[in-house]
Amino acid sequence: QVQLVESGGGLVQAGGSLRLSCAASGSRFNDMGWFRQAPGKQRELVAAISRSGTTNYADSVKGRFTISRDNAKNTVYLQMNSLKPEDTAVYYCNVETWIARQYWGQGTQVTVSS
Repeated sequence: QVQLVESGGGLVQAGGSLRLSCAASGSRFNDMGWFRQAPGKQRELVAAISRSGTTNYADSVKGRFTISRDNAKNTVYLQMNSLKPEDTAVYYCNVETWIARQYWGQGTQVTVSS
């Protein structure tokens, strides 16, 4: 049974930093990533990382956010720097198992005040 435990959200002022973590268990994981959903908007990809370390970022976060993972701990991280009010959203961890099933975390709120 796959379980995801997210942590690290919160309230921060514009220009500040936060680090999100998502610990996965119950399988072997291929791609891992983060999505976000702001009020009234569709869920969008923020960043993803393959098991081998290949990364992919949304244009809006390039140069500010860094995704990384620890395969031994089945954990994916999102370091968010230079945060902007428009980064405010619920952030969801997303993982794909080795048999291509996808799972979502419960979501963690990130609020950036101006």
